[in-house]
Amino acid sequence: MPSYAVLLVFLGFVALLTAWLPAYLEKRPMSLPIVLVVIGMVTFRLPWFESPDPRLHLDTAERLTEFGVIVSLMGAGLAIDRPFGLRAWSTTWRLLAVAMPLSIAAIALLGWWFAGLSVAGAALLGAALAPTDPVLARDVQVGEPSTDDHAREDEVRFSLTSEAGLNDALAFPFVHGAIALALAAAGLAHRSTIEWLAVAVVYRLAVGIAVGWLVGVLLGRVFFSPPGRLTALADRAQGFVAIASTLLAYGLTEMAHGYGFLAVFVTAVTLRSAERHHEFHVVLHEFARQVEEMLMVALLLLLGGAVSNGLLNELTWPGFAVAVLGVLVVRPIVAGVALLGGRPRTSERRTIAFFGVRGIGSIYYLTFALQHGPFDDTDALWSIVTCAILLSVVVHGVAATPVMRRLDRHRRRRHAQVTLPKAGTASGLDEPVAEPTG
Repeated sequence: MPSYAVLLVFLGFVALLTAWLPAYLEKRPMSLPIVLVVIGMVTFRLPWFESPDPRLHLDTAERLTEFGVIVSLMGAGLAIDRPFGLRAWSTTWRLLAVAMPLSIAAIALLGWWFAGLSVAGAALLGAALAPTDPVLARDVQVGEPSTDDHAREDEVRFSLTSEAGLNDALAFPFVHGAIALALAAAGLAHRSTIEWLAVAVVYRLAVGIAVGWLVGVLLGRVFFSPPGRLTALADRAQGFVAIASTLLAYGLTEMAHGYGFLAVFVTAVTLRSAERHHEFHVVLHEFARQVEEMLMVALLLLLGGAVSNGLLNELTWPGFAVAVLGVLVVRPIVAGVALLGGRPRTSERRTIAFFGVRGIGSIYYLTFALQHGPFDDTDALWSIVTCAILLSVVVHGVAATPVMRRLDRHRRRRHAQVTLPKAGTASGLDEPVAEPTG
């Protein structure tokens, strides 16, 4: 049987399965990524398919994961209903300013001390495994954008969505730091701390924010209130404009040597605020989500195939322990500490701390760094990062549905208690209890 025909049948089957499975898994302790990884592991053991080893195709793996992340960032930014602000986003700032640096430091220390990685390799491991992934965290993120003024996002979903949108870019300075350490150890180049701060931190972050904001403002004008007699692009309701916006923001920022991930998310948030109640945001978000889902399917199938063909062969017990500690111990502890005294309630704080989903973004950082620096422990890095991703896919995938349903029940109960009128009033006799939104 021709391999091309087999591939067509396989892709058609997986596409139909992907469309059907979410409804089936919605109320079960299981997630679509788990199923896709297992399908990939089984499929790529068949003789018709070659092993999709990312170690042999670093550039291809980088580009595929890069595109998957930026499309996911656009969808996440468009979905957030909460207006941008220091107080409104206080939980996000705590996760970014406290939890993320502590996670990077703790994982790097474990990688160096316990798994025996080089200093540069340990630094790269920390940077790759610290960010919450925007692609695989969909089960615990906000849904589609709302045009209702009374809609309220719960703190858990908002925090995990906004954190995933911003921490991908904030991991980059540490990735560049790991590359600088690898180059210095090999005697190829030396970058001072001041130079790293000036370029990798200040300049690239500033460019990402500035270009993202400018593109978002200009696109908002074109979409909703163009000058003269030009027709507003929102009136055409073309969803693919979301991908056009993504590519424009990312490409312009990369040309200016800024962080494109940051620019895409800032563009989406800025565009969302340009006309917050317009239904065009729903169209854009839905198209971005569909593209993201197709990319997620492809990437998880390939990951499963790579795992079944030896990507974990170099995994040692210390490496496995580092992956487990990084996902199930380091993230919950440092995020829990960062959120003490903040907006979330105790149960919400624990949920946010627990669901530090690791995924496609970690693979991107790894492939990017390995092409720009001479790291000595690449096989160990691949095995630990892959193990952490699989662990996150299984543990977080199984826990997401029951945990989020329980939180939603508690939130509805609290809201009902707040809105329940006092007994004996006319309102209490005649008016129904208000249903929660969001």
